[in-house]
Amino acid sequence: MFVLHVALQGCLRGSDVVYGLTADTGGHIRYLLDLVGASARDAAVTRIVVATRLFHGAPGPDYAVPEERIADKVVLLRLASASPGYRAKEEMHGEVATYAENLVAWIGRQARAPDILHAHYAEAAAVAAIVEDRLGIPFVFTAHSLGRVKAATLGGAAAFRPELAQRIATEEAALARAALVVASSRDEAEVQYGGYDAYDPGRVRVLPPGSDLARFAASRPHPRVDATIDRFLRAPHKPPLLALARPVARKNLAALVQAYGESPELQASANLVIVAGTREDIDTLDGDMAATMRDLLVLIDRYDLYGRVAYPKTHRPDDVPAIYAYARERGGLFVNPALNEPFGLTLLEASAAGLPLVATDSGGPNDIVETCGNGLLVDPRAPASIAAACLHILTDAAFRAACVAGGARAAAAYDWGRHAARYHALLAALLARDPPLGCPRQLLICDIDNTLVGCESALATFRRWRSRQTGLAFGVATGRSFHSAMAVLEQQDSPRPQVMITSVGSEIYHLDANGVTYTADAPWRAAVSDGWDREGIDAALRRLDGLVPQGPLEQRSHKRSFFGDGDTAQQVRDRLGQAGLTANVIHSHGRYLDVLPAAASKGAAVDHVRALYGLPEQAVFVAGDSGNDFEMLRDRVQAIIVANHSDGLATHAALAHSYVARASHARGIIEGVLHFRRALAYAS
Repeated sequence: MFVLHVALQGCLRGSDVVYGLTADTGGHIRYLLDLVGASARDAAVTRIVVATRLFHGAPGPDYAVPEERIADKVVLLRLASASPGYRAKEEMHGEVATYAENLVAWIGRQARAPDILHAHYAEAAAVAAIVEDRLGIPFVFTAHSLGRVKAATLGGAAAFRPELAQRIATEEAALARAALVVASSRDEAEVQYGGYDAYDPGRVRVLPPGSDLARFAASRPHPRVDATIDRFLRAPHKPPLLALARPVARKNLAALVQAYGESPELQASANLVIVAGTREDIDTLDGDMAATMRDLLVLIDRYDLYGRVAYPKTHRPDDVPAIYAYARERGGLFVNPALNEPFGLTLLEASAAGLPLVATDSGGPNDIVETCGNGLLVDPRAPASIAAACLHILTDAAFRAACVAGGARAAAAYDWGRHAARYHALLAALLARDPPLGCPRQLLICDIDNTLVGCESALATFRRWRSRQTGLAFGVATGRSFHSAMAVLEQQDSPRPQVMITSVGSEIYHLDANGVTYTADAPWRAAVSDGWDREGIDAALRRLDGLVPQGPLEQRSHKRSFFGDGDTAQQVRDRLGQAGLTANVIHSHGRYLDVLPAAASKGAAVDHVRALYGLPEQAVFVAGDSGNDFEMLRDRVQAIIVANHSDGLATHAALAHSYVARASHARGIIEGVLHFRRALAYAS
């Protein structure tokens, strides 16, 4: 497989990237180089080319070199465009047409054309669309950051700047054209992309980036690095609150200075260390970095924080592990107050180095903290909340220790090898274009958590069994969202489902003809929308004792999710009845409580799919393990309860017809299907 990456923004070179050199020389370059490095280790990938812009003059001669070899299979290609000099992302749309022509010409000179393009940022996607029109090569798109998100964070008149409107329009076109969209987090896939007219959730995949965390886990202090920080501080032994980010407005470093400046308790407990890129003179900084640095200095002066805040002017890329070690050795923590963080690579690095986190609740940190349990999430617009979270970690030794232990799990959870394997599997499937099952004779729908997954050996057995089941359509029914479910299935190397029933039956997705992407079931959405009053339900349940909302990512357009016990579930039903609202209230595992449209449930969704496939009742098998699956199991004749079930399913009178498997997890699914098949054969 020959993969061509297109990345126009920033100052890209194969090694020693000067991050923060310009406003656009940031994390997307680190992401791209790490992805390419992991891809090159896969024997199935024969060639990788990274195409970027060639420009002369500042920031230096390295960026005018036409070709740079990065590794045996990897070349960095620089092609000219309309302008000879460096261009910021706001000016990049003017380079698209000529750059695309030069890229098409370069491809024409190759012995073999790329199999697929991967565009990084929207202008690269505009180039890729031209290449696809001319040469028929499909492209994958990674946005890295989005204009609509930036507009929302800027607010006011700034949100309507012409260059931002141009960027958003280019992103809309990219989302409409890309064969597949790669997101780094659920927030990016479900919230950030969700604000676009061209958003199609079935073409978006969440692939968390990896990180080379070994060097951060092994980080040690360095006297030179220590000295560059300590020279600012009167009491350098205090625990530091460490922030490491480019000085741009969306990184929201000013809120951290404000949080520190308005908290005498925090000032007494800790120093503040802000490592904000590299600069010789503030006046020469690119983009809004100069204004951001001035804002920070004004706040430091306003709160008279001299001797308590360090803001070193320079650091080398290989100094970063030692900077984390500086904070760790003094009992500090890492703070990311960004208005939105698409992923949060520095959070993983800091965690691997042994630092607890305080991070924005907008973006990828949601996934990182949920996966690793390594810190606290805060509203980045609430300085008091930032200060309170920092103080909690600094003063609660047991909680701090738990966060440090959670950070040690980051290396296993975010691995570039795992990312590359999933990424290549998706690319190969796109290129193979294997069609989904045409006319199935039977249908199996099973829950995911603790049914299909939960036992690696059982899933491996299921994978082999599934490959031999001709005529059997396979699907899942889960409380998870589409992207959360797909991420789990791909991480576990599950067979790809033909149908995905998600968000407790309130959404249905069908596998497309390319065998990779999915399309939402519009008739089902229309059916469950009838009589659904989301705003009325939110109002009716507001301030109900014992009812605690789950996180923002668990709230869907046709699902409201809470924590609550059985008594609370009954109070919810009573409150909705008193308000004259119809809804389906589902309680599972003793603590999860979902409120759905009256027409929505896993059971009703399975019946919709059964009718769509034109199958009789006896051709459908369902499997589950908890109260979340109750309706699905109750409504199907051939219902399977796996051995590791909960919520008293096996003894419930309404489920007496179910087969209770002796085997757990995915082996229990197989056992149940074979049981019902034998029963059908005997009856016939």
